[in-house]
Amino acid sequence: MSDYEIPRPVSGDVLELILDDHRRFEDLLRECRRTDTDRAAARAALTEILVAHATAEEEKVYPTLRRRAEDITEHEAEHGEEEHAEIIEALLAFLRAKGTDTQKYDDALEDLATVVNHHSNEEEQTIINPAREEVALEQREELGVAWLTRRNELLEQGCGSEEQVAGLLDEAVAEGTLAPEEAREEADAVKAEAKEKASEIEDAAKHDG
Repeated sequence: MSDYEIPRPVSGDVLELILDDHRRFEDLLRECRRTDTDRAAARAALTEILVAHATAEEEKVYPTLRRRAEDITEHEAEHGEEEHAEIIEALLAFLRAKGTDTQKYDDALEDLATVVNHHSNEEEQTIINPAREEVALEQREELGVAWLTRRNELLEQGCGSEEQVAGLLDEAVAEGTLAPEEAREEADAVKAEAKEKASEIEDAAKHDG
């Protein structure tokens, strides 16, 4: 459990509650960047809220919304779970960055911020917006209670240790949600090589111009 106090409401529209947590992610990422805060405490709080939020979403929110909203397909829900797994992977690297005043910490934080912000933006467009139009408020409030109950339970138990996050990553790979580490590393190398080649082409075109 972290020293940061994470709000634990017990009811509300699940869509608005999820959005509230998205803003909380942004706030804690900012706290993790600051040099005048307790970065270790901010990192612990961010880890716990990310894990609790995502786990409760996968268990309580995605299956129900997929059934009740025609515009939320199985692909959208599965893609959301894939992005959760990518967040867990980046989160584990962040936790393994020893100390809070190193370049490794800063780099791992920015990698995590990239995947978290991307997921929040995409989820708001492909899941939150369709659900707001297609799922009745009463149902969203019922779902809010179910989601919060599970989210808060995880927060109470403590869900942000390095061992717990590593276990979640292993589960994602075992279930096929995320490719094995070797395949991800190979894909990253290919992407890096392609990016470097693209940069060379752009630079050459500038000089030719």
